[in-house]
Amino acid sequence: MTKILIVDDHPILRMGMKELLDQEKDFEVCAVAENIASARRAMKESEPHLAIVDISLANENGLDLVKEISGGARKVAVLVLSMHDESVWAERAIRAGARGYIMKKEAAESIVGAVRNILEGRIHVSEKIMMRLLDKFHDGTDTSSASTEEALTDRELEVFRLIGMGLSTREIAARMKLGVKTIGTYRDRIKQKLGIKSGAELTRRAVLWTEKDSSGTAGV
Repeated sequence: MTKILIVDDHPILRMGMKELLDQEKDFEVCAVAENIASARRAMKESEPHLAIVDISLANENGLDLVKEISGGARKVAVLVLSMHDESVWAERAIRAGARGYIMKKEAAESIVGAVRNILEGRIHVSEKIMMRLLDKFHDGTDTSSASTEEALTDRELEVFRLIGMGLSTREIAARMKLGVKTIGTYRDRIKQKLGIKSGAELTRRAVLWTEKDSSGTAGV
């Protein structure tokens, strides 16, 4: 029996996902969690074989949990399930240690297959993302100098996303549990990498990008 942990801050989605997975005779949803703290407790108490993790967990970044689980002593596979556009987040999730990435709008049709693929030792992403990953591996592509959002680190992209959601520097600092000066430094790095000169231009670009990301079209 494969034990599965679901980590998502939406109760209805957790319930629906649990019901869907529990229909499989060899799957058991052993625990559900709504944030990183409760996920850590569930990991210790339930010892799942696989964790399904959302990137956006209220005021937390699910990628931090992905890195924590993937880097732990116990071998627990991670599948990222998110509303955010795969062209932006799938590769980051894989780099963080996840074994797969699916978007929530496709979950009902693909979640069982994704879990089985991962349990069999395969990476589960869409064909488009797999080709992109293979092309980068083959060409040795380095995006660190590109003037696109892809050049941002995970932390910088999170700050950029929160700017796009309308949060102030102080609000971002509180949400990310970092100092205001640290967020200011992130803002400066983002402007430099994206070739942005003013705070107003940064906000405009962040708002446009966040709207596209939420609709699943960012980076397309």
